[in-house]
Parts: sequence; structure tokens; C-alpha cells
Amino acid sequence: MFKVTPSDCPEFLAGDHTRLREILHPTKHQLKLGYSLAHGTLAPGQRSKLHVLASSEVYYFISGAGRFTIDDQDMEVEAGTTLYVPPGAQQSLQNTGTLTIEFLCLVDPPWKPDDERILE
Repeated sequence: MFKVTPSDCPEFLAGDHTRLREILHPTKHQLKLGYSLAHGTLAPGQRSKLHVLASSEVYYFISGAGRFTIDDQDMEVEAGTTLYVPPGAQQSLQNTGTLTIEFLCLVDPPWKPDDERILE
């Protein structure tokens, strides 16, 4: 069994300007995982930088409301929304609400710095 709490995962400012905590990552934990899992937040009025990952991503939104852009498609997101972002897609998230957006992001294969490119 493996248990992790938020206090076990230091928060950091990601390259896209979201605040992240890596919950599960095969290079940080003695787990056999083919993915990584992060918890993220984005404050009201903020927008993540446009970026591309070599990996696929699945976002699950816990709270807040905003607009997610994948390539040339914009879609509204709110608590309970799940989105798939294919590898190589340009993406950004805008918080259009009054609450902090909170989300989980699963990256497959696991996130690594060399796989992410900030476009702005």
C-alpha cells in the first residue's frame, strides 16, 4: 500500500504558470507506474501559458470554472469535467470564474521536463 497527502508533495510553479504538486511519479516514488499524477490550481483571472507536451494528458476538474483551449478548440470546464489532451496538442487554461480552479492531471507516459515546451 502507498499513501500520499498534500503535505508530502511540495507545491511549485510549473512552466505553464499553474501551481502543481506531483502526487505520484515513478521517479519520485518506489512504484511501478506508467504515468504521473499531479494536483494543480489556477487562481481567478489567471491563464496558463500556451504549451505542448509530448505525452497525453487527462484532466479532471475538482472545482472552479474556466475555458480550456486545445489547439483551435475552446471548451468550458467546471467541477466534474474530464478532458483528454492528445500528445503534441497546444493547450492552455483560463480561469473565468471567481473560485480557484483545482484539478488532477494524469500524464502518460510520466511527465518529464524535456517533454514540455512553453510556446509563449
